[in-house]
Amino acid sequence: MSETLAQAITRAGNPVELLRNQDWPSVTFPIQPEFTNWRDEQRAWSTTVAIMDQSHHMTQLFLGGSDLISILSGISPNTFATFRAGVAKQLIAVNHAGYLIGDGILFYNSDDREGLVLVGHHILIDWVRYNVEKAEGEGKDVHHRLEANSAMRGAGNDPTFFRYEIQGPEADHVMEKLWGGPVPEVKFFHIADLEIAGVKVKALRHGMAGQPGFEFYGNYADGQKVIDAMMEAGAEYDIRRVGAKAYSSSPLESGWVPTPFPAIWDDDFAAYREWLPAARAGSIGGSLYSTDVHDYQFTPFDLGLGRSVKFDHDFHGREALEKIAEAPGRRKVTLLWNAEDVAAIVKSQVEPGVPAKFLDFPKARYGFYQMDVVLQGGSQVGISTDAGYVALDQLYMSLATLDNSVEEGSVVEVVWGEDPISKKPQVDQKHRQVKIRATVAPAPYHDYARSVYRAND
Repeated sequence: MSETLAQAITRAGNPVELLRNQDWPSVTFPIQPEFTNWRDEQRAWSTTVAIMDQSHHMTQLFLGGSDLISILSGISPNTFATFRAGVAKQLIAVNHAGYLIGDGILFYNSDDREGLVLVGHHILIDWVRYNVEKAEGEGKDVHHRLEANSAMRGAGNDPTFFRYEIQGPEADHVMEKLWGGPVPEVKFFHIADLEIAGVKVKALRHGMAGQPGFEFYGNYADGQKVIDAMMEAGAEYDIRRVGAKAYSSSPLESGWVPTPFPAIWDDDFAAYREWLPAARAGSIGGSLYSTDVHDYQFTPFDLGLGRSVKFDHDFHGREALEKIAEAPGRRKVTLLWNAEDVAAIVKSQVEPGVPAKFLDFPKARYGFYQMDVVLQGGSQVGISTDAGYVALDQLYMSLATLDNSVEEGSVVEVVWGEDPISKKPQVDQKHRQVKIRATVAPAPYHDYARSVYRAND
């Protein structure tokens, strides 16, 4: 029997030591790393049109039953007052103190047995699954089916759905060719029923990398026919397929933090920690080091998820979140890293002496939860999370949450590297900490980076 999270914390002494040293290996999904090269693939979703294959990297939880919505409503600040078939929402959950568990996209496809699907990293999905299983045991009318991502399922087990995102300034032209007429008017986060190359598909209107687009999904067996039709329709617009390398960096431009640290450490989650396998808890990477696990937590407002919070119903953590909502202390930003400091990190790899922590391109993450200290005037003012390079703007950047007192346009410092160095194999056991100057910009950053920031560069 696998070790539970509760057992692992007892063994390690505290949650921070467990997660800083836990092995969370890099995974390879059955998608080419690059179809052309990751720089051109990145540029395509901002300059022409790109196809992103989202079929493999996310966990899916298929849900149904007459009691489902009441269960979800009880653990989520999201409103369900008008939730219905043909609509999706960014579902979040919090603990008793109002701190974030995670987020995912909840698709309401139909009222069939598996008509609702929660898609995302497993962080939130595991908490939802725990509550659904508990309700099933109490005789509630609710059911679920977990479909792990392709890396966890293993070879030979296809997902239920293909998921292809078409995105970029030329995306509408490609879609007009796909169905021989104007792009249907579909509201943001609404789902349309369409047909591509004779295949029935559903399409969610949203965007992944700061550009408008559609996410198409349907039976996985039909996926090749659909993507072939997309490539043919987009040929004259220089359409590009996006490989795994480029895709990993897309949240930097959309401003979405993909793996927020989950607040599952207090007494209200004690039974959950007894249920959750320790191997699913992830790992912490980065310069943030505290023996108090609460120092790693975020509120929904810290990460720009406040729009999902509605106080029109009772839910776990409501009272605390109401107080937080009155005066949120931090906000989500983009940090544009100083070119000289980035170059110095790279240079340290090819000169004598102890190098800085290796800085990978296009994405730099060496823990499931990337958590780096942000300083201003020598004091911590926030946490930097996802970090990587965007070729179109030729900028290294990260998404961060900063104290509201830190003004847009000001310069802060990101502490890069660990001290003490953790034992997880993803981290260089010989490296030194360095500080990287960074300019505070909005999230998403597009207009600022391409106008104000470059004008002052």
